[in-house]
Amino acid sequence: MEQKNQLGDEQNHTPERREFLKNCVALAGAGIAGCVVLSDTAMADIVPADDARLVTQRVKYSTGDGEMIAYLARPKDDKKYPAVIVIQEIFGLNPHIEDVTRRIALEGFLAVAPDALTPIGGTSAAGENVMAAMMKLDQAESVKNFTAAVQYLKTHPQSTGNVGCTGFSWGGAMTNQVAVNSPDLKAAAPYYGTVASDEDVPKIKASMMCHYAEDDQRINAGIPGFEAALKKAGIEHQIFIYPGTQHGFNNDTGRGYHKEAAAEAWKRTIDFLRQKLA
Repeated sequence: MEQKNQLGDEQNHTPERREFLKNCVALAGAGIAGCVVLSDTAMADIVPADDARLVTQRVKYSTGDGEMIAYLARPKDDKKYPAVIVIQEIFGLNPHIEDVTRRIALEGFLAVAPDALTPIGGTSAAGENVMAAMMKLDQAESVKNFTAAVQYLKTHPQSTGNVGCTGFSWGGAMTNQVAVNSPDLKAAAPYYGTVASDEDVPKIKASMMCHYAEDDQRINAGIPGFEAALKKAGIEHQIFIYPGTQHGFNNDTGRGYHKEAAAEAWKRTIDFLRQKLA
């Protein structure tokens, strides 16, 4: 499959897109990988927001000293399901991530996507400055806020108590941090996320399935050390690198999207979550 340049031809960009690209450079300088230029017209939802098979709602959960806003999706019945935290990219809790949350729910999970920008009122409150607002978040506070979702789902009345986590880019890095900071997490499937530090890896109790793009130099530089640390700590793990892909290959609203790799990674992730959260 022909791979498109993620940044495209700058001379064809509008002022708004040039500003977006400038933000991408700032993200790279700040050590945040994976600025995927969004398509001019996003693809339609794979699972409609009003899908009759699902219950979807805005919820809040406690972080201990505050509350987090989140998007919840689950099958429309009264059964208990294993639970999955879905963690957004740098673009906030947007329609694409809500769609991914519904996709996971249809696979037989209670899925919750917390809004990282809750401290400023949520993604919608950031307006056109979502990435800038994300970059200003306090990292330690964000880790605490997402880790709190594990306890929320562990005790949710429609949860079996078994909780996993997946996330993409910024959310992939945060998924690793949730694994480090929550001994109750049973499974983690980060996509192209910055790895946990060597000293933090032994704290992980979850089984790990990590997905990476072939053409993602900065993120991939951490893979050998991460893998060595996981092996040394005796942590169950799988690492997949998808040929011919760029960072963000799972995002079907982005120009780095790779249909075949996304489908393969998705099947692996769902099978992994079903097995580990059973």
